[in-house]
Amino acid sequence: MFWDPTIILLIPAIVLAAYAQFKTQSTFARYSRVASRSRLTGAELARRLLASGGLAAVPVERVAGTLSDHYDPTRRVLRLSEAVYGSDSVAALGVAAHEVGHALQHQQGYLPLQVRNSIVPVANLASSAAFPLLLLGLVFGWLGLVKLGALLFTAVVAFQLVTLPVEFNASHRAVALLSGGGYLAPDEIPLVRQVLGAAALTYVAAALMSLLNLARFLLLAGMGRED
Repeated sequence: MFWDPTIILLIPAIVLAAYAQFKTQSTFARYSRVASRSRLTGAELARRLLASGGLAAVPVERVAGTLSDHYDPTRRVLRLSEAVYGSDSVAALGVAAHEVGHALQHQQGYLPLQVRNSIVPVANLASSAAFPLLLLGLVFGWLGLVKLGALLFTAVVAFQLVTLPVEFNASHRAVALLSGGGYLAPDEIPLVRQVLGAAALTYVAAALMSLLNLARFLLLAGMGRED
């Protein structure tokens, strides 16, 4: 077995990821206990926002899991977790509006979303293959495999980087929808911003992790030797 000194590069991303997870869960839990004045549930709000955006045909479904909310562009379905679907909390409305933001991005052909969707198959393949190639290349001293792993991993980095504007824009849309439509009072909007801001940290952490892993790949390729 060998010691990989480049693992130290990941420490900042690991720390940020742990903090982001804690911040997201604690902030969501905190504002899940704050009922909105509108008394709309996450599902009700999502349906209203979709209808007003010309997407009344997009179904809103309940999905299992914690913070598993997402918009599926392939099936054109918006799915909300148990804690959001039937809740009238400020946190639930913020998350529901964020997912509607993704549906509106899809409808309007938002370029970063189109780019992200187009590279999903490559990114999935790269994330599965890159690390095994790296490991095999290091164990057997095959520099070519290490370089191939690094090349494949650039697709993962690209996916994580393009995810940032997609998520930030969806949150911006959510705040605009909630405030502009009068679904939340002015003093409730800052609470939603906190919920969505905490969630955004998880994407920043994922992007940083991918960048630092790519740096590791490149360093390892540079330290490797051909047989």
